[in-house]
Amino acid sequence: MKKILAALLFWGLIPTLLPAGTTSDPAWLQRAREALVHNHIQGRGISDPRVIRAMLDVPRHAFIPARLESQAYADRPLPIGEGQTISQPYIVALMTESLELSDHSRVLEIGTGSGYQAAILAKIAQEVYTIEIREKLYRSAGEVLRGLKFANVQTRQGDGYFGWEDAAPFDAIMITAAVDHVPPPLIEQLKDGGRLVLPLGNPFSYQNLVLVTKRGEDVSVKQITGVLFVPMTGYAMERGQTESKKSP
Repeated sequence: MKKILAALLFWGLIPTLLPAGTTSDPAWLQRAREALVHNHIQGRGISDPRVIRAMLDVPRHAFIPARLESQAYADRPLPIGEGQTISQPYIVALMTESLELSDHSRVLEIGTGSGYQAAILAKIAQEVYTIEIREKLYRSAGEVLRGLKFANVQTRQGDGYFGWEDAAPFDAIMITAAVDHVPPPLIEQLKDGGRLVLPLGNPFSYQNLVLVTKRGEDVSVKQITGVLFVPMTGYAMERGQTESKKSP
């Protein structure tokens, strides 16, 4: 009898001992996630083993509406409400790999959305700070991240254009919404040698995914691929509207 009780206690403790972001998923969801990573992540050239491991570990289905669970591991964006989407898994992996993170990296994400990208970053980096302008998404993403025990993710509601000054500087910054310029406050909050990845271009059309590297007072910009992201709102959109009115 004592052995049975000990076994029950042991197995009851297992969920609390699982690594952050790990869930006991149904076999079909696990197979679907593995197939996604094999076919669309590794199959399209993502080679950083830490990124691949993160994509295998983090349950994308936990970050989307339950009615879309069967589509969780399709390599495409999905709606999450508030006019926003969870990004295509390949683009999530590509943007993450582009930052060349280490286990000591401190990362700022602009646009928490569902929280999925923050979770992927948190599996690799030491600290992740993520800002969401929409209160409903900020709250729901925070709940999911806490439920998955991502203790190294800090969330904040606000306009990400201005960054997170009291937590700066950052080794890397990721913007997950389209903007037609690189926000100056984010360059200022990037460490020397730091990297910033973002969809740069017309927020209402296609953009270029670019990598910005800071070297002293200079920055270099490298184009990665064409993308289509939802627009960055808040001050970025207001500034864009003001600038367009000034144009002849």
